Amino acid sequence: MIIGCVKEIKNNEFRVGLTPSNVHAYTEAGHEVLIEKNAGIGSGFSDEEYRNAGAAILGKAHEVWSKCEMMVKVKEPLESEYKEFKENQILFTYLHLAADKALTKALLGAKVKSFAYETLVVDHKIPMLIPMSQIAGRLSIQEGAKYLEKRFGGSGILIGGVPGTPQANILIIGGGIVGTNACKIACGMGAHVTVMDVNLERLAQLDDIFGSRIQTLYCNDHAIEEAIKEADLVIGSVLIPGKSAPKLIKKKYLSTMRSGSVIVDVAIDQGGSSETSKVTSHDNPVYEVDGVVHYCVGNMPGAVPRTSTIALTNATLKYGSMIAGFGLEEVCRKNEYMYSGINTYGGSITCKNVADSLSMPYVDIRKWIR
Repeated sequence: MIIGCVKEIKNNEFRVGLTPSNVHAYTEAGHEVLIEKNAGIGSGFSDEEYRNAGAAILGKAHEVWSKCEMMVKVKEPLESEYKEFKENQILFTYLHLAADKALTKALLGAKVKSFAYETLVVDHKIPMLIPMSQIAGRLSIQEGAKYLEKRFGGSGILIGGVPGTPQANILIIGGGIVGTNACKIACGMGAHVTVMDVNLERLAQLDDIFGSRIQTLYCNDHAIEEAIKEADLVIGSVLIPGKSAPKLIKKKYLSTMRSGSVIVDVAIDQGGSSETSKVTSHDNPVYEVDGVVHYCVGNMPGAVPRTSTIALTNATLKYGSMIAGFGLEEVCRKNEYMYSGINTYGGSITCKNVADSLSMPYVDIRKWIR
């Protein structure tokens, strides 16, 4: 198969879909790999490293898009890239289509076979989302701590405090991978941490891990409304694979929060956990609503691209290699779980959660691939 990888063009996105090590794995398996010039510079990988691994370096993204059979990216294509789509081309990347109807329509119109990292479910886990969730969870506290500083509009609270002063109160809504990793950093920094989830078994696990360093609470509207009043930093980290994030933080709650409190909405790729959330960029990451600072950067791990690229491609290489080796249809026949990654196929939406979120028709992919 001819595999392509282009430079990401999203604001301040320095990750890249393939490392030189990945290229070597693909070429050793007999595939051809095309890399756009300087695609890996932001993550610290030179064109020479890619050449040495067996890739061909092409001068323009258009050349890569036009020649490849499978495009491996990190982030969803932007509008300027829609014109590059071609029928039956496999797009292997994060897509987050539930929050992007325009991209969905473009993929459908071009009859692209899109495979989303964030919807592949294997043994009740999302293996290609886990590493970015780990990074985003840890970054959420790091960024939250920064925007609590007075010069950024925050209340001027140091997360761990010092002897004789109160710690910051951190509320984490969602106890999954993001929430757990946020909890690790928050506890390490000495904060007073509350974690909410609807899964009592998960809350018990977190209680076993962190013990008396955290407070666990069952998540419902009333509990959030009460807890948010005391929160200096709120982390929104609820995920439903492929579906729009539930709006758990209501606008009316903001008036009860302390002025200068911060919301870091890690779920913004899927539409956000707050009614007042809107996507921001690393260039302009925050805005204020009712005295509350909102951090809603859609590609948080892009801030640490070297770590993020290596972690992401460690997880994606296995599944990309399977698709390249057998073809998308055959790999699904061999591995039932691979169906869950396909979001669009033959001009139809084939992920039910995406279809439901966008109020668009859904087609069961198994009707075509048996």
